[in-house]
Amino acid sequence: MNKFEIINKLSNIEELVEVKKVIDYALKTEKINNVIFNIIIVDNNYIQKLNREYRKIDSPTDVISFALEDNDDINYSPIRLLGDIYISLDKAKEQAKEYNHSLLRELSFLAVHGLLHLLGYDHMNKEDEKIMFEKQERILSSYGIYK
Repeated sequence: MNKFEIINKLSNIEELVEVKKVIDYALKTEKINNVIFNIIIVDNNYIQKLNREYRKIDSPTDVISFALEDNDDINYSPIRLLGDIYISLDKAKEQAKEYNHSLLRELSFLAVHGLLHLLGYDHMNKEDEKIMFEKQERILSSYGIYK
């Protein structure tokens, strides 16, 4: 049993229905079970405050993940409480335009990226980045999201 919510703090975003399906697919593909997490859609101002407070970077970013499993004191076995993924809709729109692909593609990419961070993947060095980014692209392309 996996349980996650997409909490939209902004206006209606029709792509989120499909993003939820992409995340369901990612969980099945990665054989992830018994997890709970949230995806929260916010604006640049909100994510900039988070970025400033938690990462000491005073600018908006596209996605921030807060992984509860990074804290060794937390053990929710057999259910894993993964944490929260914050996605800036403003940044997603900017990047979709910049990379010449759909908002669905960008939101799906950011959601999968955030989920992989919650699951312990990282891109702090070239080797880890290669693993994580290949996994992201494999999930999105096998689901059928290209542009």
